[in-house]
Amino acid sequence: MEHSLILASGSPRRKELLEIIGLPFTIIKSDMEEVVEENASPEETASSLAYQKALLIAEQYPDAYIIGADTVVTIEGKILGKPSNVKEAIQTLSLLSGKTHMVMTGVSICYKGKNKTFCEKTEVTFWDLSHDEIESYVSTGEPMDKAGSYGIQGKGSLLVKEIKGDYFSVVGLPLAKTYRELKKMGYKG
Repeated sequence: MEHSLILASGSPRRKELLEIIGLPFTIIKSDMEEVVEENASPEETASSLAYQKALLIAEQYPDAYIIGADTVVTIEGKILGKPSNVKEAIQTLSLLSGKTHMVMTGVSICYKGKNKTFCEKTEVTFWDLSHDEIESYVSTGEPMDKAGSYGIQGKGSLLVKEIKGDYFSVVGLPLAKTYRELKKMGYKG
């Protein structure tokens, strides 16, 4: 497995993103229990979870380049996780309506005992959304497995008024920066 690339994520979106840039990779989902420091900032949370995911797989495959990633959505200092039910998805989208929130994707690359971890921050502003618009979107089922209760790459794109930063980071993996960091670590793919 010399110089191979492993994505330590079961996210179909991260898989699709890596496929866009044509790197050969294997997926080995990191089934770790997520441990977060109680007073960690959203940026520290995203970075720490990405590192934990990458490290778990790197211990099993020390000669491979491992990419771990985690995305955190935050508004007014509060981290918005994946909704546990329809009501929670509606509440989250109502909170985001007409406001700007931050999406932070932490990325950690491990290779032969070395590590590079970074966090890409992107501002996303939503249109003012009516209750009917929110309910209609939630009824698609799309928000249910996504931090912040929306997917910018799908029907959730209709909610977004403006974005400042890396679009791909909002989807789940900042491609250009991840690629550049891999190259800095010696990846030849």
